[in-house]
Parts: sequence; C-alpha cells; structure tokens
Amino acid sequence: MKFDKKMYIAGELVDGQGTVEVVNPATDDRVATVPTAGMADADRALAAARDAFASWSSTSIAERQGWMLKLRQAVIDNEEHLRECIHYEMGKPWAGTQEDVDSLKNSLQFYAEEIARVHDTSIADRAGTHTHRLVHESAGVALAFLAWNFPLLNLAFKIGPAMAAGCPIIIRPSEATPISAYAVGELCQQIGLPAGVVQILSTDGYDVADHLSASAIPSLITLIGSTRTGKHIMRTGATTIKRYSMELGGNAPVLIFEDADLDLAADIVCGVKFSNAGQICVSPNRVFVHRTVLEQFTRRAVERAAAAGVGWDRDADILTGPVIDGRAWQRLKALVDDAVSKGAELLAGGNRPEALAQNLAKGHFMAPTVLANVTETMDVYQQENFGPIVSIVAFDDSTDLNTMANDCDEGGLTAYVFTRNLARAEQWASQLRYGEVQINGVKYAIDLPHGGIGQSGIGHDCSRLALNDYLVIKRITRALDAA
Repeated sequence: MKFDKKMYIAGELVDGQGTVEVVNPATDDRVATVPTAGMADADRALAAARDAFASWSSTSIAERQGWMLKLRQAVIDNEEHLRECIHYEMGKPWAGTQEDVDSLKNSLQFYAEEIARVHDTSIADRAGTHTHRLVHESAGVALAFLAWNFPLLNLAFKIGPAMAAGCPIIIRPSEATPISAYAVGELCQQIGLPAGVVQILSTDGYDVADHLSASAIPSLITLIGSTRTGKHIMRTGATTIKRYSMELGGNAPVLIFEDADLDLAADIVCGVKFSNAGQICVSPNRVFVHRTVLEQFTRRAVERAAAAGVGWDRDADILTGPVIDGRAWQRLKALVDDAVSKGAELLAGGNRPEALAQNLAKGHFMAPTVLANVTETMDVYQQENFGPIVSIVAFDDSTDLNTMANDCDEGGLTAYVFTRNLARAEQWASQLRYGEVQINGVKYAIDLPHGGIGQSGIGHDCSRLALNDYLVIKRITRALDAA
C-alpha cells in the first residue's frame, strides 16, 4: 500500500523492530502497517544525532537555510500525497489537511529567514577593563514528541526552529498518526539531507520513548501533548539536566458578555469547536454566557451544530470528521451522559450523527454537540473534553466569573473574550491567567507566539520566541590590554 512507509534514521529509510497498524478512524479500515522503533533503533538514532551535532551546529546559516528551503520545495512538490496521508491516518476532512501542510511550508520558510535575524550582542563593561559578547549557539540534540491531532502542523512547529538553530532533532510522531511524518522522512532522504540532522521514528508504548527521554544525549525535550504526559517525560528525562519546551493541556474558557456580537461569538466558538472534531488544544471548552443573552447565543450555537457537515467524503463540504478512536468516542459519550445525569440539557448531538450516510456507518463520529445548563459539578466542565462539545455555562453580574474562568487545574493555554467594550476587554485580558487571550476573534500564525502558563506548558511554539528554546547564550569576555 502507498501508506506502508519506513522510519528515517541516520539518513536511511529503515524498518524497525516492531510494527503498528494504522487505522482510519473514519472507516475503521487498516490503511498501513508501519515500523516502530525498538531499543536498538532508538540507540542508533541517538548516536546519529549526537554525531551530527558538531557538523550541523557549525554549518553556516546560509547552508542550513538552503537545506530548509530544499525540504520546503519537496513538501510543495509532494503536497497531494502528504495531504492524503493525513486524510487517511486520522480521518481528517480533506479541507482540514491543507492547514497541516501549509504549516510545514510556512515553518521552514519562516525559520530559514528568522535565524538570520539572530545577532550576537555586546555588554558595556562598567569598569572599562573588558569587552563582553553574548553569542548564540545551538542548544544540542532535540527530542520531539508529537500529538496526533495535527500530524504535520505539530511536526512543523518543531522541525523549523530546530533545523534553523543547528540542532539535530529526533521526532517521535504518535503511533496513531505516523504516516505523514514518515512521508516527511522520505523527503529528507530524497533531498540528501545530512545524516542525523532529522530523524523520524515512532514507538509502540512507553518503554522505547522513555529510553529516548532518559538518554544523556538530548539537551532539549519538546512536546505537544497532555499535561500528564509532560509530567511523565520530565520525570523520565531527569537523568540529566535538560531543557524543556512543552505545549500541554488546557480547559479554555470563553467569556461572552451582554454586549457581544453573538453571531461572531457563535461562529468562532462553534467553528473552532466543531472543526477537527474539537480535537484542538485551544478549542473552547467552558463557554460562559451572560444570562441576558443566554437564549440568543444558545440558539445560534444549536443552529451551527445542525449546519456543520459531518463525515469523511473528500468531495463534500465537511467541517467535522471522526474522533481519533473508539476509546475517545466512549470518553466523550461518558462526558455527555454525566452532564445530562447532573442536570445539563442536551440541545444537539451527544451521540453518533442521526442521519448515518453510507460513509458514516463505520468509524468514530460524534455529532456536533451543545450542552446547556452546565455547572461546575460536571466532568465536562472540569476536563478538557477534546471533542465537538460546546458546554454553555450561564453567568450574571453576581457571578465570581474571575474565579470560575481561572479555575483550571490543567493550567492556562487559551481564553476567549467577546465584548464591544474595549476597557472591559483589556481588563479581562489582564485578569485571565492564560498564555493567549483572544478578543473578538481568533488568529494563529507561524509568526505569533503560542504557549501556555503554569500546567499548560513551558516555552513557545511559533514566532521568533521558539528559537530561544533551541539556542543557548555564551558570554565571551576579553580583558583589554593595559595602557
């Protein structure tokens, strides 16, 4: 099959010591059997990255830029196939696959340009006896663990700054969605990228992944995943002092005030919540709506849930694909059932789509769901649901909204505010303990920093700030000759 691919280790496409079957969650069909790494494979990748560090980190910026742009062109030339890989491995609607591929192209272009803007600086000596230079150098070997929800977007956020900064990187895609990442490995091999600069291997289970984390070779571990996984990786990586750059979980609040543009709010909340089946780290989870506009907003949310196309047909206008597997579907169904049992009102969805077209007869589809009367006692309020569920929580002027919005054990990644009152918007932007506050809109781009606060992560993806995770600063001090 065209999706039966190989790992990319030490500049070669190789089989591994194990295999994993990749199943399309839209159809439950096996689409590929791909290799997974054993301990020997992991050790080979670690050694190749270590051996590549000296040469790659000392390679000129111009040469690194050349390799990055060469890989970018290979991505462009193979865009259709890369999109097919994502379409089949995670059942993502065809239109949604474009964002993944565009992110990879944009990251390679952006960081190839941005690394040239990193300049050494000097510090004036107060006594006038020495000169001091601050020099940026490659941090070392990077190890990246990726989530499955955006297979190439997540890879893009890591490969761009690592290559630009001169850090050899070992990329471990999720075993649920390794195909598109392996396809990038094929492109690295085709363009003749120096061995060890980029390596891509998946693992089946924690043992080999923990072996990679525990190795003394990586200087940086970077992750896109849950807070629980982040804690586990930090524990296993503590064999040596390492840097960490992690984008972790969140339980994003949305504050919709009485003066909000309700159509805009409903479009954004439902658009982000129902696209990619809600499997987005910044997806709105707790939608706090002022009681005076509760009925109007709720009606709009239900209308948008009904209008959202659900399925996997490449030629159809589809917003919502399947969730990643049966376990995820059962978890979402349990969240809905728990909420209803505790008094929530199910206004839309909550189960498989009612009208099962032929291509929905199998797979793990959850209809776009709207729950009203959600309270703090419900699991769907307390947990990041990572599914197409809009949970509406009413508030009024007597509600301690600040405490409720900031009450998130998983930390703060993203929050949303909808109001026409600019002073109120700025007030809430300062009060919300989240790494990103989106006011009357939403925007993400490779040049905009993306990161959380507290349990939601360390460091940043995207923007020039991401380079800080892959670069270290060395001070060079020279004594001046005495007059």
